Amino acid sequence: MFVGHTALALAGKARAPRTSLGLLLAAAVGLDLLWPVFLLLGIERVRIEPGVTAFTPLAFDSYPWSHSLVMALVWGGLLALAVQRRAGPGVPLLVGALVVSHWVLDFASHRPDMPLWPGPSPLLGLGLWDSIPGTLLVEGALFLAGILVYVRSTRPLDRTGSWGLWTLLLVQAVMWASGPWGPPPPSPSVLAWVSLGLWLFVLWAWWADRHRVARAGARA
Repeated sequence: MFVGHTALALAGKARAPRTSLGLLLAAAVGLDLLWPVFLLLGIERVRIEPGVTAFTPLAFDSYPWSHSLVMALVWGGLLALAVQRRAGPGVPLLVGALVVSHWVLDFASHRPDMPLWPGPSPLLGLGLWDSIPGTLLVEGALFLAGILVYVRSTRPLDRTGSWGLWTLLLVQAVMWASGPWGPPPPSPSVLAWVSLGLWLFVLWAWWADRHRVARAGARA
């Protein structure tokens, strides 16, 4: 998923409205922040195979260090420990859960290629990506729900807090919805370098969220 991960980060503001959306998004997409680095290092592998699923041409041959369930728990635990001293009550648990939620959403969307642990492991996946309408419906509904929770939990302090947020969401929505009809990446290495651009969305979310504030009555 793509905007599905963003949806959970947006919804996380209801639980921790004083926590930056940048941190929540970094947690929710965290496995995909690690994945291109492991690709470039040759630790993990992906093939460009148009038709492997209806929604994406990516065939994930090996990504146990970024995307196995056990490593998702490890990465989530490490991030929770990293924010423990400066975060409010419950925030470490929230960001750790967001990291692990990435595996759960990918399990729903991927074909059976999601490992449970590094090394010989069963490969799981429900294959939502085999249906373009199904993916658009399910992930789109999740995205809209996350947006609704976020805008009910925060309000803009200025115009930047409004257009900064909505342009971020619009760009993500267009990239996601147009994916099945766009050209496939020319190579795994180009894909990896482009995927590093996901960090820009994290910074964008942090910036837009700085211009918003928790609504009255939101949890501290």
